This record gives sequence, structure tokens and C-alpha cells, in this order.
Amino acid sequence: MANTNRTLLYLGAAACTGIAGILHLMLVPSSIIAGIQYTTFFLISGLLQLFWVLPMVKRWGRIWNIIGFAGTAVLVGLTGYVIIESVKNPQSTPPGITELAVAIEIFQISYVIITAIIIVTKR
Repeated sequence: MANTNRTLLYLGAAACTGIAGILHLMLVPSSIIAGIQYTTFFLISGLLQLFWVLPMVKRWGRIWNIIGFAGTAVLVGLTGYVIIESVKNPQSTPPGITELAVAIEIFQISYVIITAIIIVTKR
């Protein structure tokens, strides 16, 4: 039973990072108007998150889990910072709190929590 629970944790983490990656990539076309820095950010973060499905599904090991945890935690911080800054300045681009931004944050935070559980409970 314990092995089944660990498998579900890894699959849950993979699903969360994969969905966050897809949502980031969905922002690429509309971010072109906002500037190359946003387009680059969404493209690179989306591709990295999609790639990160592989280490989670294949269980590449603790170091990969830690790198994924840290990288996604940084993305949560950056995304949160962009949202907060755009709320302070509603005329800024890209717009701050959108349904897509909230969904991305939820999936990223979920990934961080699940990966933390994986790292801490590693046998």
C-alpha cells in the first residue's frame, strides 16, 4: 500500500507541473505584446515544467526532486511578484490577477507541497 501512495504522489506532482507548464505556454502568444521578457519567461518556464514531468514519472531521484522543488518555488515567487506589482499598477502588462494566473499558482504550489512530501518521506 505504501508503494501505491508514493506512486500517486509522484504522478500527482507530475500532473501539477505538467498542467502548470501547459498553462504557462498558453500565455506565450498573448504575452508577445507585453514584451519579450514576458514571452521568454512564459516559454522557458512552460517548457521546463513540461520537461519536469519526466523526472517525476521516472523517479530520477532525490536531487531531481530537490531541483524541481527549488525551481518551482522560485517560479511561485516570481509569478507572485509579477501579480502583486501589476495589482499596484493596474495599467501594467501583463495583467495581474487572472483566472489563468491563479490556476498556475495553484498547480505550482501543489507541486511544491507534493514534492516536499516526497522529499521528506523518502525512505
